[in-house]
Amino acid sequence: MKAAIIGIGGIGGYYGGKLAAKYAGNAQHQIIFIARGEHLKAIQRRGLRLTTVEGDFTAVPALATDNPHDAGLFDLVFVCVKSYNLEEAARRIKDYLHNETVIIPMLNGVNIAERLKAILPKGRILGGCVYISARIESPGVVRQVGGSCQLIFGPDQANDVEKYRPIEAFLQEAGIKAELVGDIAVPLWTKYIFIDPLAGLTSMLGKPFGAILDNPIDRSMLEGLMQEVELVARAQGVPFPEDIVEATMAKAASFPATTKTSMLLDFEKGNPAELDIFMGYMVAAGKKLGVPAPLHEKVYTELLKKTG
Repeated sequence: MKAAIIGIGGIGGYYGGKLAAKYAGNAQHQIIFIARGEHLKAIQRRGLRLTTVEGDFTAVPALATDNPHDAGLFDLVFVCVKSYNLEEAARRIKDYLHNETVIIPMLNGVNIAERLKAILPKGRILGGCVYISARIESPGVVRQVGGSCQLIFGPDQANDVEKYRPIEAFLQEAGIKAELVGDIAVPLWTKYIFIDPLAGLTSMLGKPFGAILDNPIDRSMLEGLMQEVELVARAQGVPFPEDIVEATMAKAASFPATTKTSMLLDFEKGNPAELDIFMGYMVAAGKKLGVPAPLHEKVYTELLKKTG
């Protein structure tokens, strides 16, 4: 199997690194890194250095390149770029897929597969989500700082699931906590109802989790944002449990009070923010479905002002 990881940031670096370390020198499996700039040059010189909760190691892929043409056709592709680079990444790989290529996006968001399908003419596009906190520490070095490292993936329909068991085994053999599911919409939206409201509100207010939960007005707004996500999800047939908002609020309270979302950190650093998959998506989906989302509209408007 020829597997490509496009985007060797925190997420792509961790999962790609695990795969490259496991299958180094393996005649049956090749792991290809698609990266850019100084990060790529450092990986080409000395491999990818991973610092993780489990330990430190260096992973050397079969090939590290900025040009997918160098590798030929892929059997499996993990898309690990930021959402604002998604379409560009898809265009870069679209000529190197065959009809049976499996593409697994590992971004936040609930419409990523739909966006990929609009560009990629071949391949089987699944849904995927991960629970990990990791970042590029310096060129050629990725540090995992937290998270369960779980990777959940699968098709929309349960009757298609068994054909992807070999990919689950491929991942698990590399020490990755991979789980193949038959209805990926539920885990995608379960993560989304947590991360979307918190990303938006922490970024708008410039506050970490604890400061929001301790303030009655902020806490009420957070709960209201989650309720809007629930309504949009249910309007699209997502079978959430009845207590999804209460459970998600409890989950937020379980995090350290000083926790900041990656979007808040991006705003603090002056980096681009993934507004398209969070507030932007919710505003558009609410209008399309006829589901009011006034709190998302408010947060989205304020965050757009911050982006200049």
